[in-house]
Amino acid sequence: MVENQENNLNINVDINRIVHEPARLKILAYLSLVESADFTFLVSRIGLTMGNLSAHISKLEDAGYIVVNKEFKDNRPRTMISLTSEGSEAFTTYREEMLQLLQD
Repeated sequence: MVENQENNLNINVDINRIVHEPARLKILAYLSLVESADFTFLVSRIGLTMGNLSAHISKLEDAGYIVVNKEFKDNRPRTMISLTSEGSEAFTTYREEMLQLLQD
């Protein structure tokens, strides 16, 4: 019986480790719903410290999944983060692969 179940499992999925990390997955999920998000908004929603969020944003930016724009609004610095088309594709692909893996 266990052997039959193993044959039905699709374990050949190559998991995208950049996307798979829980904090980065949350960042990408939020960004997939909006055009862009303010850094402080992401801090409040995701529950990471500013330093941890910054580190994860750097990894996503290095991968080409997000773009970080620093600007001033009312003479205050503001960091806006948006998903790139490559990031959107990576998130969508990851989501589809996980759904398929869990359904099989």
